[in-house]
Amino acid sequence: MMRIAVVCLGNICRSPMAEVVLRDRLEASGRTDVEVSSAGTGDWHVGEPMDRRAAATLSRHGYDPSGHRAQQYDATADYDLVLAMDASNLADLGGPSARVRLFRDFDPVGPGDVPDPYFGGDDGFDEVLAIVERVADALQELPAVEAS
Repeated sequence: MMRIAVVCLGNICRSPMAEVVLRDRLEASGRTDVEVSSAGTGDWHVGEPMDRRAAATLSRHGYDPSGHRAQQYDATADYDLVLAMDASNLADLGGPSARVRLFRDFDPVGPGDVPDPYFGGDDGFDEVLAIVERVADALQELPAVEAS
């Protein structure tokens, strides 16, 4: 079983959106060999549900965000691949390595940060969802999701 963690700052917007979508895509493709979770580098939202705007965006597009509760990233956990949503999150995780990468390293449009929609309007959540769906499709289509 491969274990993937998607990590952002507070685990209430970007990373839980990515977790929900990636899990959905993997299940739809029959991939039962990958476990996906999400976490934040900070602890201030631990135990809280997903941001209401992130949840609403997912719901509008047919995803179920209801099970999410924010958690803080545990560096001692045994993840095969850790995907940071932006360069700041990547730095908080100790920088890039064979198993720690930027989420958009797998984006067919190109690498970069997944923008943080928290302080913006609803359109920012739509932009994040578009990025997340594109990357999730690319990840689930790989013959094997690999950490290297």
